Amino acid sequence: MNGSMSQDYSTRSQADSYTVTAPRAADMRAAGAAAASVARGGDVIVLSGPLGAGKTTFAQGFGAGLHVEGQVVSPTFTIARSLAGRFADGSPANLVHVDAYRLPGSDDQPQVAASRLMDELESLGLDEELEDPGPGTVVLIEWGSAMASELASTRWEVTIDRSVADVSKGGGSADDAPLTSDGARTVTFHAIGCADRMPALIAALQTAHGAMKE
Repeated sequence: MNGSMSQDYSTRSQADSYTVTAPRAADMRAAGAAAASVARGGDVIVLSGPLGAGKTTFAQGFGAGLHVEGQVVSPTFTIARSLAGRFADGSPANLVHVDAYRLPGSDDQPQVAASRLMDELESLGLDEELEDPGPGTVVLIEWGSAMASELASTRWEVTIDRSVADVSKGGGSADDAPLTSDGARTVTFHAIGCADRMPALIAALQTAHGAMKE
């Protein structure tokens, strides 16, 4: 795997979820590449987390793991981009990278948000890729948590959390503390309808963890 992970990288797991700590951008990219190494056609991956958490950095690692042609960046003028790559076995892969940040929607109305996303994708000719991903298509969605349940019944949800400012000395509450640009991120992978594949993902992430120690 390209890029080694720092020695502060750590993990914890449950039956259908797995969490890693990524202290550096390189660790985030390595986690994304590890996820891509076990990706298969038809997968839908939903990334969530606050601004600056590292969603696009993870997506860049995922793209590198899929050997996509060109750089993975957040779409600027369109809501989605399609990138050609290849899976770990060498077969062709099509990565559809969606950034729903600028898409109007509501956490209380996931159906509305999902409908608006599909309208946008239809205008780009990519709606069918999300409704029924082909055997070589992987869909990676940033800011899609509000509509995840409406988009795909089987999916990977990846939640990235940032650290907060130390408020212990001021007697404040951690819940009210501001997010910071420093410190480790925690990345939690949650398998929805595909928990049988979690062992393969865990093995890939552990391989990345081992590589950083070498």
